Amino acid sequence: MATDSLTFIFFNAFLANNFVLAMFLGLCPFLGVSGKLNTAVPMGLATSFVMLVSSVCAYFLNEVLVAFNIEYLRLISYIVVIASAVQLVEMTLKKLSPALFRSLGIYLPLITTNCAILGLALFQTFKEYNFMQSLAYALGAGAGFILAIVLMAGLRERLDLAKLPSVTQGAALSLILGGLLSLAFMGFAGLGAE
Repeated sequence: MATDSLTFIFFNAFLANNFVLAMFLGLCPFLGVSGKLNTAVPMGLATSFVMLVSSVCAYFLNEVLVAFNIEYLRLISYIVVIASAVQLVEMTLKKLSPALFRSLGIYLPLITTNCAILGLALFQTFKEYNFMQSLAYALGAGAGFILAIVLMAGLRERLDLAKLPSVTQGAALSLILGGLLSLAFMGFAGLGAE
């Protein structure tokens, strides 16, 4: 499979180079909101939406910045786009589902500072992806984020029912689970290699 094909870029971001479990980006919501599936799924969807919007905007912004030879504004431009997309998600959730808005709490506005989203915009720029490749990369990264946070939430809900020593509960258990998931995803490292 060619490394510049859309399928390869999608699955590379989805599994082999998962932003959470392989690159360790976006760990704050991954650990903070993965306690229950009913909050993990909306957080994953919200983050994926922001990733997609940010990726599209970052692509066009980069084209403009390069045309005017002002690439030094790239980082601040991307941050403004990400913050705007998060505000859109916040306003939509607050209007359509106030209960979900309250359950996500501080983690919803913190999507703005999620390094996975800024990393996505910067990586696609430095990899010089075209528009379709950027879309595939954003969709793969978003799907990978949802997969990681849902897997973690499922494991944490299941382990809440188990009798565990008090030493391994709470943050310690979350970090151990995250490490085990990361080790499992290392098996995808050779995916697509020739």
